[in-house]
Amino acid sequence: MKVFSKEQIISQLNLELAVQRLEEGFIAFSAGKVQVPPVQAFAFTTANGDCCVKSAYVEGSDTFTVKISTGFYDNPSKGLESNDGLMMVLSATTGQPLALMQDEGWLTCIRTALAGRIAARLLAPKTVKAIGILGAGMQARMQLEQLGAVTSCRKVIVWGRSESELEAYKTFATGLGYQVQTTKDAADVARAANLIVSATPSREPLLMSEWVQPGTHITAVGADAAGKQELDAALVARADRIIVDSIYQCSQYGEISHALKAGLIGESQLAELGALLAGKVRGRENDDQITLVDLTGVAVQDAQISSCALASMQG
Repeated sequence: MKVFSKEQIISQLNLELAVQRLEEGFIAFSAGKVQVPPVQAFAFTTANGDCCVKSAYVEGSDTFTVKISTGFYDNPSKGLESNDGLMMVLSATTGQPLALMQDEGWLTCIRTALAGRIAARLLAPKTVKAIGILGAGMQARMQLEQLGAVTSCRKVIVWGRSESELEAYKTFATGLGYQVQTTKDAADVARAANLIVSATPSREPLLMSEWVQPGTHITAVGADAAGKQELDAALVARADRIIVDSIYQCSQYGEISHALKAGLIGESQLAELGALLAGKVRGRENDDQITLVDLTGVAVQDAQISSCALASMQG
């Protein structure tokens, strides 16, 4: 079994190939061609942390993947990253472990950011006047990095709770060529931006329906476990198009689950990202529509990103 470090993976992963593999994975998942066992989830409330174990096999693939991902949100105060984890790639022919990706959670972060990039490419309004980011952590940074590939907008407004984190984010985003505004009032983000990404571990709504302008696209990535919520349920109900990575998973947790449980929307209003990529459902039809993509993270992404990483390093 080969062991690859985070540094090796970052330096060699082909991001354009990764986007292609992820799109193929979403399409296969929505077509019922992926084995995805139930997610194992742990909550460590006293440590403000969580852990999930995900695994997947794409029909016809030579490999399958098991992934452990952790998020401990007080870690930055201890000089540690919030996210950590690893992925193991195994042979689908012999069952032998082929590679251990000691990526420290980076592959999970980048596959989430690339999914956000795919969502924005498909659903963002034609003219993005400003990008809004809720959150100032690693995922919030990676989402902005990837959005640069699908929109020419270089104006961003970022919300956070910590002045020091906001200043660090401003330095980061300025380095990418963005004009940056920071705020501690999430309403400012909704008023200024029509492409918004929420990337926090919040357990209460941060973005309210009445703040959001017609024509806005929202990609929600933070609510990846039970109890998490970033969007007002009324905002979810207001969306003209609701796209999810997994109807089943998003019905259990994520932004969609809150609106479903409140009876504000029905499951018939949901469509999967794979179906949208395959051209089986409609996307944005005009620039007055509010579109929403709820990304809770599906294991097929881990299978695809890890096999892509292995291929990149082998050849």
